[in-house]
Amino acid sequence: MSETKIRIKDIAALASVSVGTVDRVLHNRGEVAEKTREKVLKIVKETEYSPNVMAQALKLKKKFNFASLLPGTNENNSFWTKHPAGMQKAISELEPFPISLRQITFDMFSEADFQAKTQTLLSDKPDGVLLAPIFKAESILFCRKLKEANIPFVFVDGFIDETDFLSYTGENIFQSGRVAGQLTDMVTPEKGDIILVNIARNLQNIHHLNSRTQGFLNYFETSGRNSGNKIILNISDPSLGTVFKALEQTFRKNKNICSVFMTGSKSHLIASYLLEKNIRNVNVVGYDLLDKNVEFLKSGIIKFLIGQRPEEQTYRGIKKLFEYLSLNKTPEKIDYLPVDIVTSENVDFFI
Repeated sequence: MSETKIRIKDIAALASVSVGTVDRVLHNRGEVAEKTREKVLKIVKETEYSPNVMAQALKLKKKFNFASLLPGTNENNSFWTKHPAGMQKAISELEPFPISLRQITFDMFSEADFQAKTQTLLSDKPDGVLLAPIFKAESILFCRKLKEANIPFVFVDGFIDETDFLSYTGENIFQSGRVAGQLTDMVTPEKGDIILVNIARNLQNIHHLNSRTQGFLNYFETSGRNSGNKIILNISDPSLGTVFKALEQTFRKNKNICSVFMTGSKSHLIASYLLEKNIRNVNVVGYDLLDKNVEFLKSGIIKFLIGQRPEEQTYRGIKKLFEYLSLNKTPEKIDYLPVDIVTSENVDFFI
């Protein structure tokens, strides 16, 4: 590919036609002879021409009002502190254009709060929405309302098939569960028991945790070496005391536990328990590069973390909304990001 940016007038010169003819071919409008059309399209392909979408959009001068609906952050849920940075980066890059973004957050342990915030968002009548569909049933209902209002929406952190979403950017949740299974299998004795920990008040409605659990178990059903028990521990309250109590009871009943898989971002709670009880022979595998998780990863108590690239998810989501609305450019429906496997040896490259 040439290092020089190919322009429409360059294509016109190569095809021996006018700039107007090339424009008609590229935008499929007006009368163009079939041989001329084929000649222009052949040159477009050979030169790998791509339009200057930013310049085209700037001509429109239309104001777009976007809204995001993501979980709020607190001491029990710091994972979501990273997502706004990606959105702000996208908005910053689109600064020449009149774009606004209203960030609305909800309590990820409260379906009622999520529903209330969807009403707030709908009353704003945004042009596009970026959404983390944490609660499956409530998200389906909300997405129906967005569809009725003709408001396009993109997903991050998971997608729901039963909705008409524009695009999803993020991990393949089921497959990342399988990756977590393989990592756990690598560090667990063949007959050692494994705990799967889910922290959610209504697990059946939290689709991404369910998908990871299913992927994790599927790995051992189809490929895994480990034949020990897979013990599912569902904890409704993320507080340290509740988690410690649940782990204490589980470890007391099961003397052969060798590994723990945390389906969410709170692996540090497991690591804190193991450290306090001076349990050194249990491996922890979990998600997300939170400061507390990274600290335990570096100390060796957590063996692996799977990174989800939250900033990149929201960055791409905002860009897709903009290009769809300003240029009618339909993005890929599913935009999977790589599964980042992070260890104590490579963690500094990710943070």
